[in-house]
Amino acid sequence: MQRIHPATYLFAARALRDFGDGFVAILLPVYLLALGFSPLQVGVLAATSLLGSALLTIAVGMLGVRLDLRRLLLAAACLMVATGAAMSVISDYVLLLMVACAGTVNPSAGSVSVFVPLEHAVLARDVGDADRTTMFARYSLVGALASAVGALAAALPDARAFVGIGQLTAIKLMFVLYALVGVAGGLLYSRIPTRRPNHPSTEAAALGPSRAIVLKLAALFSLDAFAGGFVVQSLLALWLFERFDLSLSEAGVFFFWTGVLSAFSFPVAAWLSRRIGLINTMVFTHIPSSVALMLAAFAPSLPLVLILLMIRAALSQMDVPTRSSYVMAVVTEAERAAAASFTSVPRSLAAAASPALAGTLFAASYRAWPLLICATLKIAYDLLLLLQFRHHKPPEER
Repeated sequence: MQRIHPATYLFAARALRDFGDGFVAILLPVYLLALGFSPLQVGVLAATSLLGSALLTIAVGMLGVRLDLRRLLLAAACLMVATGAAMSVISDYVLLLMVACAGTVNPSAGSVSVFVPLEHAVLARDVGDADRTTMFARYSLVGALASAVGALAAALPDARAFVGIGQLTAIKLMFVLYALVGVAGGLLYSRIPTRRPNHPSTEAAALGPSRAIVLKLAALFSLDAFAGGFVVQSLLALWLFERFDLSLSEAGVFFFWTGVLSAFSFPVAAWLSRRIGLINTMVFTHIPSSVALMLAAFAPSLPLVLILLMIRAALSQMDVPTRSSYVMAVVTEAERAAAASFTSVPRSLAAAASPALAGTLFAASYRAWPLLICATLKIAYDLLLLLQFRHHKPPEER
């Protein structure tokens, strides 16, 4: 019987996890508003969840050097189960903040998650330089398609007339589904082969040869993540709800299609990177997406806004597989787990600060400003990345 490649289990687990994140990111602001909380409180909770993700990723960075990655993935899956169960029964804001900080709630429905650096390290250890970007593109494609389906599933609470329950109860049941997704993900992670680290050491030693590169990349990625935090999916949904009175069903359909566009941009990114390089692909697809976001902030009608946001969706995530591949390429094999974690930690910390600021701007009725700030900072990040790393080639481009 043919042996199933470990990446297959990882892809399936990623699909389940992103399906859960896809509907939670949209339902989270609806749930909090239904409980009587303000847009500012929504932003603060989103920021808290991102901060908690950063702290968890720091722990992963410290433990991943010494412990089996499979064990850490199983622990993260258990935490996802506990998060979904807690969110389904808690309505007190302080307790919700605690769950957001200690759990796996992901308001961005993207790659800001404690799972990501662990999965990156597992993927990179079994693939060659020539196939690395393609593997990460497939990994990102699977996740984005699942996230799009999850966004579509966010409309299920609006179908409450068919099941005879209220919207609030229906949303709580969706958090129960999120917990069940964590159970299924844990079963898939359990199929990944156990492999002890070949170089048990401290995290500082693990970043020895590539420390300067990792720190510089982490700083730049932090700027990108801080910018993205102004328009995490939960807050973008809130903006559409408040400015255009978009319904939950309409939002679910819209985010489904933006997710599909993002998903199919990943294979294009892998193809493009083979022709113009990883850094150029990251930069020259990212800048037009930021311009589209700026234009959406001023667009006078909902159809035009949705078109611009779809253009952004088709371009803005093409740096995801290329960025992951680039980080794995420019460090040694022994450093990969630590590099994946330590480039994710500052991203999560930076992303944790901006949703609260965006919530403040929303509360003050400056609804276009989060989009404009996000786009401006992202363009600055792209130009700095090009300036700093355009001559630092991965092995397959030398």
